Amino acid sequence: MSFRKSIVGTAIGIALAWGAATAQAEVKLASVFGDSMVLQRELPVPVWGWAEPGEKVTVQFGDQSQSTEAGKDGRWQVTLTALKASDQGATLTVSGANTIELKDVLVGEVWICSGQSNMEWSLGGAINGKEEIADSDHPLIRLFNVPGHLTSPTPLSECPGKWQVCGPTTSGSFSAVGYFFGRRLQKELNVPIGLIGSNWGGTRIEPWTSPAGFHSVPELKEIANTVDAYDETTQVAGGSPSAIYNAMIHPLAPFCMRGAIWYQGESNGGEGESYYHKTKALVNGWRKLFNPDLAFYWVQLADFQAPNDDPAGGNGWAKLREAQRKALDIKHTGMAVIIDIGEAKDIHPRNKQDVGDRLAQWALHQTYDKQDLVASGPLYKGQKVEGDSIRLMFDNVGSGLIVGEKEGLEPTKEVKDGKLQRFAIAGEDKVWHWADAVIDGDTIVVKSAEVASPQAVRYAFSMNPEGANLYNREGIPASPFRTDNW
Repeated sequence: MSFRKSIVGTAIGIALAWGAATAQAEVKLASVFGDSMVLQRELPVPVWGWAEPGEKVTVQFGDQSQSTEAGKDGRWQVTLTALKASDQGATLTVSGANTIELKDVLVGEVWICSGQSNMEWSLGGAINGKEEIADSDHPLIRLFNVPGHLTSPTPLSECPGKWQVCGPTTSGSFSAVGYFFGRRLQKELNVPIGLIGSNWGGTRIEPWTSPAGFHSVPELKEIANTVDAYDETTQVAGGSPSAIYNAMIHPLAPFCMRGAIWYQGESNGGEGESYYHKTKALVNGWRKLFNPDLAFYWVQLADFQAPNDDPAGGNGWAKLREAQRKALDIKHTGMAVIIDIGEAKDIHPRNKQDVGDRLAQWALHQTYDKQDLVASGPLYKGQKVEGDSIRLMFDNVGSGLIVGEKEGLEPTKEVKDGKLQRFAIAGEDKVWHWADAVIDGDTIVVKSAEVASPQAVRYAFSMNPEGANLYNREGIPASPFRTDNW
């Protein structure tokens, strides 16, 4: 090597080193922070990023000023004390070797919207998509979408995405379910709403679940062990446990959020009890990440494919829906039932308005304590055998049970003198027969001339329970259920 080449190489090396040191010294915020964002009200709010190790960093917002020093790895974090809701854009300032100013920051309610394609489905693809986009001028709703489909064998610290003010130029590509959910919350709570979208069509629940989540459920020990064996060289894909979580969820943490809405399950559609365990793992892991009291509301899968006329049912997604209903035993969760708005020939029903509305119904009742609202449609609570019939009891009866009919985006209509459909009954022989079901006050009495000594009832327990029509007067459908465990 010539002396001149050596000098040039050394100079380049010094320049690169100096540039790296300069870049490292620059105070930087995590990618989930940006102009026009929403910070969570009434809870401690972590703010974090990176700087030169040992560098003092100060965060100012409103009347608060919090300082810390970057650790040996360069990461720093402060926690703002609980903030009051504000629809007046303010500036969040981060100061160290340099200064960052984030403009138009609001304070309100923040939710993550996640799942597979039915959550990813954009506003433009919903019923009346063009009209909905044109009418989406809601400056107090802010949208953050994690673009692309990303995986990693180990947790990442950053992911792409930026905050945008909701309006006709920004809403069209955001989750339709997320948008309709947020729109109702903003209208009824009258505070800013921040929605974070992180979705990937066709994915299972496992890649969205954290290692800690798997470890929290003993039945999933085998999956936990698989994830524990990952290192940076492990080849992962969209179906690998924790792989999407590592790249599209973990980088958002510990951004303070009130809750999560989740629409997924089609890709796990052949499962039953195992999906119940996986739901617990998902919720436990995300609560450890974002908020120990994170509200969590999911969508029970819609009716799909050709109807099944076998009264025993049990085909297709019936047991997956049962697992989703069972998971309601997890504290502060809820489930939007949509077996009345699916499409037999399309796994992506276009009516996302009712999906978002029914998720918001849960949140408004349970998270925001609006007790005048019933959280959902009727949920099976118990049965009592009465001679040749079975009496069924329900939670969330609301103002009464009805035979209902739902058409498109129109509100549910009561069918006067209508007959309840999709109830089946069986005796000790475990042979199922279609049954007569009659509303009796807040209960339903089920019987069949072919079953003298009934033991159990099933309702809408099939892939496409076409004609299922039990609702409460609030217009929300009952969840499918069975009273047996055969």
